[in-house]
Parts: sequence; structure tokens; C-alpha cells
Amino acid sequence: MKELEIINQIKSKKSFLCIGLDVDQEKIPKFLLNESDPIFSFNKSVIDNTHMYCIAYKLNIAFYEAYGIKGWKSLEKTINYINTNYPNIFTIADAKRGDIGNTSRMYAKSFFEELNFDSITINPYMGRDSVEPFLEYNDKNTIILGLTSNQGSKDLQLLKTNEDYVFMELIKSSKTWTNSKNLMYVIGATKTEYIEEVRKIIPNNFLLIPGVGAQGGDLNEVCKKSMNSNIGIIINSSRGIIYSSNDVDFAEAAKKQAISIQKQMEQILIDSKLI
Repeated sequence: MKELEIINQIKSKKSFLCIGLDVDQEKIPKFLLNESDPIFSFNKSVIDNTHMYCIAYKLNIAFYEAYGIKGWKSLEKTINYINTNYPNIFTIADAKRGDIGNTSRMYAKSFFEELNFDSITINPYMGRDSVEPFLEYNDKNTIILGLTSNQGSKDLQLLKTNEDYVFMELIKSSKTWTNSKNLMYVIGATKTEYIEEVRKIIPNNFLLIPGVGAQGGDLNEVCKKSMNSNIGIIINSSRGIIYSSNDVDFAEAAKKQAISIQKQMEQILIDSKLI
């Protein structure tokens, strides 16, 4: 999906919300466990009730792999359902793949061709040749881990080189990779003190920002430091939306939470004169 389509969707929905479909069967309503495919049934209800208020869905692959073949079938059914019924929604395979060239090429084929996701998250710390096979797909986006929200990010990403932080050196290097225009970057919402410096390096690329809400990131602070003239950000919320209720009203509760966030985003866009 081209970034212009994402921008148009943001302006149309007055939202830059991404909903993470990280489905744990131990947390979904118990009555769904009687369904033939509880994960897909849960996802379908959430999607049908929230698609008007978000511009993207992010499926964390680990939450599907954990259930073996059944989980992969639930994943396939979910992405097919989104692509068929809500084709303008931007889809993210949160797979954090990244390996030597031939292996990455197979990962790219799996997620971009077979499952037909619009984008995939990549761990780029094996370097250029582990990422460029994904960048060969001109109509897809590759989202590399820049600076993540977790505490362990300081173990490597925030180490200092002679020039800058390791994660900053990575971002600078990525600008030289083939088709780097198709890159997006994960920058955690709990790391706002670094976002302005990141924007100096990559002023135009979209940022995927997790960590708002349950992980402690502040929406207004994040937007103030990260938005550009084309909005340029996608804010992800997972648990705070999909687990708003674990009863029969779970989908309606997810809808209410999505509306609440969308309204906040609409006001931010208005205040920023972006809509």
C-alpha cells in the first residue's frame, strides 16, 4: 500500500490508529472457546466493530504461531477477511523476521505473496542484506525496529558509538539501502526524548509507534514530537482495545475504546491543522 493511500485514509477517518490483534485464548471471552475457530471469531467481531475508527490492523504472529497449524489457519482467515471486506485497511504482519538473504527472500514471499500483508516488521540487526529482499516489493512496506519500548532496548539500541547511539547509526545506514523509500520505522512511545532527533534523520518516513496506553506512552506528547506535515505516524494499541471486556459485550467495548482514541486523534489533527 502506498503511503498516499494511508494518508488519505487517515484524513478520511480522522484517525491514525492501528489496532493490534494479539489474541491470547486465555484472555478472550470464555463462550468463544466453543466456536470452531475461537481466534478468528474474536478477530472478526473486533474488526467488524472497529474498522471505521482505525486505519490499520497489526497481527503479532507469535500469538498465532503459539497454536500451531490451527493458529496459522486463524491468521490466514483473519488477513483474508480484512483484505476481502476492508481492503483499504493497512495490514501489518508483526513478525520481526530478518535473516540472511535467501531466508529473508522466503519470509518476504510468505508474508507478502502467500498471506498478502501490506507490510512486515523486521529485526534489521543482521544488516542490509537481511532487509533488502523485503524492499524488492515496491507495493509493500518494510517496518524495521528502530528504538523499541521495552526496558532491554538499552542493552544494545541505546549503546553509544563514537558518533551516536547504535539505533541512530542503524537508521542512518538504512537510508542507503535499495528502495529505502519503502521503509517505515518502529519507535516506542516510551522513548519520546529521542523522537525529535529521529525525525531529523528520517523526516518523511512513517513511524509505527507502539507503547501508548498500557505501556505508559502519552499520546499527545508522542504526536507533538513525531508528526510531520503528512501526519507520518501510526499509533498502535492492542490490549487496551481488544481486551476492554471479556464478556459478551467484548466487541462493543472494543468499539467504544477505539472511538475514544479516534476522537483524541481527531482533535490532535485539528489542532495541528492537518485536517
